[in-house]
Amino acid sequence: MLSGTTKGLIILQPISAGIVAAITGFATSFALVIAGLRAVGATDAQAASGLFALCLVVGLICCILSFWLKIPISFAWSTPGAALLVAAGSAEGTIGFGSAVAAFIVCGLLIVLCGLWPALGRLITRIPKPIASAMLAGILFQICIVPGQALFSQYWYLALPIILTWLVLFRLAPRWAVPAAMLVAVVLIVIVAKPGWLDGASLAPQLQFVVPVFDPAVILSLGLPLFIVTMAGQNVPGIIVMKTFDYDVPSRAALVGSGAASAGAALFGGHVINLAAITAAIMASPEAHPDKAKRWIASFTAGIVYLLLGLAAGLATALVAAAPSILIVTVAGLAVLGALVGGITGALEAPEHRTAAILTFLVVASGVSVAGVGSAFWGLLVGGVVMLWLGFTKREATAPAKG
Repeated sequence: MLSGTTKGLIILQPISAGIVAAITGFATSFALVIAGLRAVGATDAQAASGLFALCLVVGLICCILSFWLKIPISFAWSTPGAALLVAAGSAEGTIGFGSAVAAFIVCGLLIVLCGLWPALGRLITRIPKPIASAMLAGILFQICIVPGQALFSQYWYLALPIILTWLVLFRLAPRWAVPAAMLVAVVLIVIVAKPGWLDGASLAPQLQFVVPVFDPAVILSLGLPLFIVTMAGQNVPGIIVMKTFDYDVPSRAALVGSGAASAGAALFGGHVINLAAITAAIMASPEAHPDKAKRWIASFTAGIVYLLLGLAAGLATALVAAAPSILIVTVAGLAVLGALVGGITGALEAPEHRTAAILTFLVVASGVSVAGVGSAFWGLLVGGVVMLWLGFTKREATAPAKG
């Protein structure tokens, strides 16, 4: 028989796991989301609206699906997707936020289509891993080099404590390395910010409708890569994480729900949401509850916490606006460094496809833009063509001679 104290602790386990997961997910990447939205043309008010919209749809879908399915299914915004926005904005200049929003909507609708038409989902997830991983690595590379650049910039004295905090905790408590680095950054920003940095900022959460402008070039360069990164780099790992803890994710409900929520949030500036992976492991593991049938409480709790965190979207945006941009991207670079390592590892796994993967990486990382279409699309195209060509010539070379 369990004592009353033990029973109380077990009941609190999934609640505390959900709180930790939500705060960790928010703290590690909210700055990157804001920086990404601003990079593709959002005003500070529109970026705050986008972050608020993402918090709302993440919170709602976590609560609804976890309660309905009674499994710890959880969602988050796409961190690599936010990195893609930063890269696209820096490479192509101001895209126009209406065009970016249209690309977000297309991305969300394609995710819905994957849920309704499983063959499309299988097709996307069959994009060769070296090419998809190399594209992701190329997107993240431009952000991950910023911490090093910051150390040799005029803001080195601000970047150094952030990087040292991350480095120490990455060795001692990896889960808390990025949130702690973000906390140090927040403290430093408040200390060095000019007086009145909150003046004129709308701290109350507000949703601002953004009229979408459908530009085929932006949809190809932003919407399509965002869709591929979200499906292959986020949703598939999220399903795999759940399977490792013996949960079968109903893909139709997850994809249709998250895709529709993404398209709705896009109208107010949010980019895209997807199945969580890292934070899902917190809520789906035995650490959340000994009984796997009760771990859904963790993701339900995380959803409620995300709804509450959305109330801080205005303050978070004002904070990012007050900071030197290199400082914000420094924290973002540390946050996605693990994803970069995973991308490079996946790209180079198969020796026979390394050339195609490296070419994909180089094209994407170059930031080249042709006919208004960004480097992520061209990297996929170049990598795919090279992989097909090298594979074809290899088959030709190894085919038995006739006669």
